[in-house]
Amino acid sequence: MTATTGQGRSRILRVSRVIEETSDARSLVFEVPEADRGRFTYRPGQFLTLRVPSERTGSVARCYSLASSPQHDDDLTVTVKRTRDGYGSNWLCDNVCVGTEIEVLPPSGAFTPKDLDQDFLLFAGGSGITPVISIVKSALAAGSGEIVLIYANRDESSVIFSEQLATLAARHPRRLTVIHWLESVQGLPSRGQLQALAAPFAGHESFVCGPAPFMAAVADALSSAGMPKARIHMEVFTSLSGDPFAAPPGPQPEHDTEGAGQSVITVPVEVGIGGRTHTLDWPTTTPLVDFLLGKGIAAPYSCRDGECGACQATLLQGRVTMKRNEVLGEDDVAEGYILGCQSVPDPSGDSSETIKIEFC
Repeated sequence: MTATTGQGRSRILRVSRVIEETSDARSLVFEVPEADRGRFTYRPGQFLTLRVPSERTGSVARCYSLASSPQHDDDLTVTVKRTRDGYGSNWLCDNVCVGTEIEVLPPSGAFTPKDLDQDFLLFAGGSGITPVISIVKSALAAGSGEIVLIYANRDESSVIFSEQLATLAARHPRRLTVIHWLESVQGLPSRGQLQALAAPFAGHESFVCGPAPFMAAVADALSSAGMPKARIHMEVFTSLSGDPFAAPPGPQPEHDTEGAGQSVITVPVEVGIGGRTHTLDWPTTTPLVDFLLGKGIAAPYSCRDGECGACQATLLQGRVTMKRNEVLGEDDVAEGYILGCQSVPDPSGDSSETIKIEFC
């Protein structure tokens, strides 16, 4: 059973199964009614945003990666690992059981391959395996390339999805190689060791998810091994401070009501979303996602606070300014990536030049 909330974008989904993966990690399987299947269509590597009850604030929003694969699994599954002092993860691990209903936003995120036929070099640390196993299962089911997974954990008991990975490797011995790195046996991996592991696969497409120090070490190792930055994809999560479940902005006014009827300054923009291009006049003071939503255009977003990366897009032409950015690194920005929820036209740019943006 599902219920539509008053905001219209989220759904209340029932948990149909709870799987104890390790002593501190569990998977939540959601029941998605047929009527909402389209709303919860997703790509491997994406995440769900869950509303977690809170006695202090009413609720908090937390993002959890989908461990299921759209090409391999029928169920919609997220995996949650407890974190020290992590309110959301501890509440979900302590309180959710079969039958629990949770408010959920549609899948989001740009940590997803554009082509499943590529060769992949995947790095996961701890619970960072969650979006990575989604990519593994999807590539094995619908792709044709080689997949190398390097998975780092504290010890053998903390390996999430150990049986699934062993089964997949046995079924696809010529395509999937899984390399486990256990800190209890091998110590923390050094940059040199990571570089040695990555070097034979420098021509692959790499996806990396795990604790921040682990990802930084892997990114450094991959660059040292000769992998171009354009082929290194990092997943970064932060705790959301805003309320992504709040109603989206309504239609934007055509005139500045505080400026004696003066017209709002706009610049021409072409925005690509889902294979369709929208040609519009973009107000210079309105963030792109808010502007598109106000026009009734379904732009991808989750937090609208520059914290999750769900609205990541590529700036193809023109100049924009981001009001806030907690997700993209300097290299990402240099390569043209922007956050749509925080981007406004750059006031120093040419207002007559059409800005061109493509959402991921």
